Amino acid sequence: MTDATNTPPQPSDVPPAPPAAGGSYPPAPPYAPPSAQGQPAYGEQQTGTPQPYAQPTYGQQPYAQPAYGQQPYGQPAYGYAPPRPNNVLAIISLVASIAGVTFIPLIGSIAGVITGHMSLKQLKTSGENGRGMAVAGTIIGWIGTGFWLLLILIWVIAAIAFAASIPSMGQIS
Repeated sequence: MTDATNTPPQPSDVPPAPPAAGGSYPPAPPYAPPSAQGQPAYGEQQTGTPQPYAQPTYGQQPYAQPAYGQQPYGQPAYGYAPPRPNNVLAIISLVASIAGVTFIPLIGSIAGVITGHMSLKQLKTSGENGRGMAVAGTIIGWIGTGFWLLLILIWVIAAIAFAASIPSMGQIS
């Protein structure tokens, strides 16, 4: 009786299948332990008597050296160190400065300058990445602040000049 978990009974009197046509490989030699093949097994001398703690002779190393590209046990792995994180204030400085020049006039630029200087101070001690972003955010923030202040100053001067050029409306002649 067979089902999904059982295998069907196999006849025991069937001869093994003949080798495939086109040649065959010679049979493999029987396995023999290293001491039977002429090399001493681990911990044995040439005489075949086991030694519990075999000492290496002069010029031999007690432990096998690792193959090329492999680390010995207990050593740190090859490769790169994990990347250092970016300073968050440096990212905020760059984004706020760009937003101050484009979307949020003057306020974004001032925020970019303040956070840029704060992140430059933090980067001296924290060991994080982001100095370039902090410097760029600070510079763009100062340029944006100067641009918007200059634009406001020009607008105020223009408004005063325009008001001074209009004849007095309050005079009745």
